[in-house]
Amino acid sequence: MTTTQILIVSVGAVCLLAAVAAFVIAYRRGGEKTIDWRSALSKETLAADVSEAGAPLLTAPAQPESEPIEEQVEALEEAPPEVEPLVAVSVAEVQRVEEISPEEAGVTRRQFFNRALLATWGGYLGLMGISMLAFMWPKLSGGFGSKVDAGSVEDIRAQVFLPDGSVQPLFIPDARAYIMPFDEVAGPQFEGKGVVAGGLTALWQKCVHLGCRVPWCASSQGFECPCHGSKYNFVGEYQAGPAPRNLDRFVVEVTADGRFIIDTGSVIQTPRATVKTVAYPQGPNCVAIGG
Repeated sequence: MTTTQILIVSVGAVCLLAAVAAFVIAYRRGGEKTIDWRSALSKETLAADVSEAGAPLLTAPAQPESEPIEEQVEALEEAPPEVEPLVAVSVAEVQRVEEISPEEAGVTRRQFFNRALLATWGGYLGLMGISMLAFMWPKLSGGFGSKVDAGSVEDIRAQVFLPDGSVQPLFIPDARAYIMPFDEVAGPQFEGKGVVAGGLTALWQKCVHLGCRVPWCASSQGFECPCHGSKYNFVGEYQAGPAPRNLDRFVVEVTADGRFIIDTGSVIQTPRATVKTVAYPQGPNCVAIGG
């Protein structure tokens, strides 16, 4: 795993821990306390509530036994007329508190924000996880990182060898590689590494110094990096400049039907060659000679 992948995984882990912490805090704060409203009411209110529910609020005084009708008539004729007193009646309003179920109450504002926060973090972590999997998932077929069919060996050799005896690379964009002729016997340092097949080799276009693309110099018959002056002969062996080693190359093979296959998922690094396979330069340089 590269440093970039480790950094991405670390950032994802930190985000996941932050999301879990936020969810725990929101969950602990989101618990609704059940208020006992009956304990908060005064005794008078509770008594009035009970009276309204069962016992009558006003109790009529006990009536004495009725007198004979003759005596009542005589008393009314003798007694002066009296005005009946006004009776004041007070009406007491009683507030009832009834507990309702969570289904009837619906979603509170705190619950809404807690769920929104959880959904936001969940969506963010989901997208980040998918992006990380897409970044680290290996390419199974097609494009750089897999095996690339560069074409027929005969066709490639016809393009890399020029009539005047010089050579020129065949660039394969999908493989980001230069195909060059290479004598398997002339390069003992590459034996057994699988980087030569059918008299051809595939060089990665990237300079091993700082990663610049190394262009081809037809006059010197080599690769010369314009960034810092690193130079290589046409089989990719180090010649001059700050590059620490030869150009990297890919594992190659020739199929039974004569197709040249470049495995861009297998990169081979080799140290600077002590004995050069081909002479360099064979003409004027395109970039000033480096140390």
